[in-house]
Amino acid sequence: MQLGMVGLGRMGAGMSQRLLQGGHQVAVYDRSSAAMQALAGKGAKPSGTLQDLGQKLKAPRLVWLMIPSGPPIDDTIQQLQGTLSPGDVIVDGGNSNYRDSVRRAETLQSEQIEFLDAGVSGGVWGLKEGFCLMVGGKEAVFKHIEPIFKTLAPPGGYAYVGPSGAGHYSKMVHNGIEYSLMQGYAEGFEILKASPYAFDLHRLAALWNHGSVIRSWLLELAEAAFDEDADLSRIRGFVEDTGEGRWTLDEAIEHAVPAPALAMSVFMRFRSRQDDSFAAKVLAALRNEFGGHAVKTE
Repeated sequence: MQLGMVGLGRMGAGMSQRLLQGGHQVAVYDRSSAAMQALAGKGAKPSGTLQDLGQKLKAPRLVWLMIPSGPPIDDTIQQLQGTLSPGDVIVDGGNSNYRDSVRRAETLQSEQIEFLDAGVSGGVWGLKEGFCLMVGGKEAVFKHIEPIFKTLAPPGGYAYVGPSGAGHYSKMVHNGIEYSLMQGYAEGFEILKASPYAFDLHRLAALWNHGSVIRSWLLELAEAAFDEDADLSRIRGFVEDTGEGRWTLDEAIEHAVPAPALAMSVFMRFRSRQDDSFAAKVLAALRNEFGGHAVKTE
């Protein structure tokens, strides 16, 4: 099949390359000409503008967006609308809020342009291992471009999950689960690090990946990280979030679903960004006031 890929970051570039390897024709657009030229050497067709991208594609066109969520998606769709025709398809493969995806699908439908929201997981390993795809929208549209999903995903790694918004909703919850799993591993390894034993954390991670009930791909990645830097001394403990964990927690609250592990994992990311927690200062001061406990001063 033929498609246009907008956004050639770590995910978009890997997806484009995997599609090219699968025999698809790929036109690409990115603000970085270097990113486009890197893929041009692998068979992609660089585009100077979004309009140029649209002109390189034959109707019915398929344009896949791998760009940041929020206004960048709306701005790009608006620019593409002057190029697209009824029957063309836009796929948003970024981590958009599912409510935005529902709105975009409804707006584009009025112009007879189809919209699918695709939750994509796989990270930088997706090129080699394949990307897991959770796709929402019209099932008929999904089936029409299914060869694209089949090429991007490993066997059994893609599915139609429901109407508009379902793809990004399932990816949101997927990322919420990821937050909790990562927090569990992080706490466990910190306890090991603080213990009276000189544990080889790389060796333990490798051991647990053989038959243990906590074996996983995330643990394999921890194993790789400890192999590269046994004490993680080159990494600052500052953890960002791109919104999906917060959105999942919002949904849990809205539907009265208890999610304490997710809530704590989100809050711990906030804590990681504080050089010195003011809340901890208050706790230390209170202990000193009521019990005369010593405080450490700067």
